[in-house]
Amino acid sequence: MAPPLTIDHLRRYAISRSLFKPTTLSRAITKLGFVQLDPIRAPARAQDLTLRHRVVDYHAGDLEVRYPRLAVEEDFFVNYGILPRNTQQLMHPRTARKEWSRARWDQAHAVLEFVKSGGVVHPREVDAAFQHGTTKNWFGGNSRASTQLLDGMHYRGLLRVARREAGVRLYAPSLTQAQEPVEPDTVLDVLIDVVVAKYAPLPAATLGRLISSICSSAVPQWRERRSEALARARDRLPQATVDGSSWFWPIGDNPGARRFAHDESLGDKLRLLAPFDPIVWDRDRFERFWGWAYRFEAYTPAPKRVRGYYALPMLWRGQVIGWANAAIRDGQVVLEPGYVTGYPPKDAAFISALEDEQTRLARFLSLDRA
Repeated sequence: MAPPLTIDHLRRYAISRSLFKPTTLSRAITKLGFVQLDPIRAPARAQDLTLRHRVVDYHAGDLEVRYPRLAVEEDFFVNYGILPRNTQQLMHPRTARKEWSRARWDQAHAVLEFVKSGGVVHPREVDAAFQHGTTKNWFGGNSRASTQLLDGMHYRGLLRVARREAGVRLYAPSLTQAQEPVEPDTVLDVLIDVVVAKYAPLPAATLGRLISSICSSAVPQWRERRSEALARARDRLPQATVDGSSWFWPIGDNPGARRFAHDESLGDKLRLLAPFDPIVWDRDRFERFWGWAYRFEAYTPAPKRVRGYYALPMLWRGQVIGWANAAIRDGQVVLEPGYVTGYPPKDAAFISALEDEQTRLARFLSLDRA
């Protein structure tokens, strides 16, 4: 009889399954199932910081450059990011929760014809052609009304992001494909399997939050099916009670397998992780695994920050022992590390590993080519 699972089994399993052997960009996105996008660059965007650990010879900006040639799409899922196209298409046609007026739909159809005639358009071209003016955005500032309209058309599946220029989304007509009618419950189960595979093992509360996000953001047309989808997930997914909580993981996996038994199996490679890396994304799970609270503080007023503007969690020998803020000064990567205990490990191998990670960051940022 196998010994009962412990939180250490789950922690090692989470790290090992997420930090798979580096592969191609396309395969890494498929394996992850979804890559969250974030515009902050400190010293690189979160998507690049996530992919650098999982893609062979990855450099900051590779995703944006290679995006037009990949079978992937930008879209809303549990948050905004990039998904394999076959997954993204399951969410459409999408019916947004906010209904548009007839006048708004008339604007959208006019813009759609304009985009079709141009093939790929920049938002400023739409703004110049239609002069929609400005409107209040969600954080109280002013935005071009054309930008908000394009965002809404993209969300509703009328447009797709063809590529980006300096971070700005350029739009094209959606790729239309004849599809067989889909059974909503089947699609929901597939989408739930994507998030479970990415963030496993999941505490029950996280599973519930992710399913709520899918039903509210990814497929709001099926939001009333949320309770049934959660019940099916709880029934069909492998699970165990560990430290008084239910945990879930993908069918076919075994967190108690011998290969997850020791932290030594994770190796001596130190990794600085993005704030939205799958290993640290769930803050509740983070605290259960490592016994301290990590918070993303970029939007926290500077005097109230504890660990810094863009602190990167530091993974070493199966433990997140601290963090580091990274910056580029005089063409060099500079790390400002902090440690949960207040001091670094007393281990010569750690110093060498931290230096190696600094070198890898410089290469990833192409500073070695300067």
